[in-house]
Amino acid sequence: MLSTTQMVKVKQAINQLYIGKVTITEHQKVKKANKSTGFTDVVVLEDQPCRLSFKTINQTSPQDNGAAALTQITKLFLDPDIEVKAGSKLTVTQNGVTTDYNCSGKPAFYTSHQEIILTLWKGWA
Repeated sequence: MLSTTQMVKVKQAINQLYIGKVTITEHQKVKKANKSTGFTDVVVLEDQPCRLSFKTINQTSPQDNGAAALTQITKLFLDPDIEVKAGSKLTVTQNGVTTDYNCSGKPAFYTSHQEIILTLWKGWA
């Protein structure tokens, strides 16, 4: 088990790897003046340091007649204290490129960081 001091050093080392920035937007319910329910986009976190990682894998399946299909997995590394709700829109800028993603599920939490699998943004569900 790491001591508190060691854990702080580990988090500081990982934070130095964060070369991107993420803005998290949620589609939240609001009550309108006419008492109906609507939705509005709310930025819940802006310019939080992060890092994207990309992995390309070959997959073969019987449906593709054995032909290999390339699939890219996009993973976001982020401070473990940040809450990212499933379905949130994440706008990530890294290496001068800005892309919108969808948080596709529950993050994997570690003491030093969290990892979130992302999919390309296609709109609010």
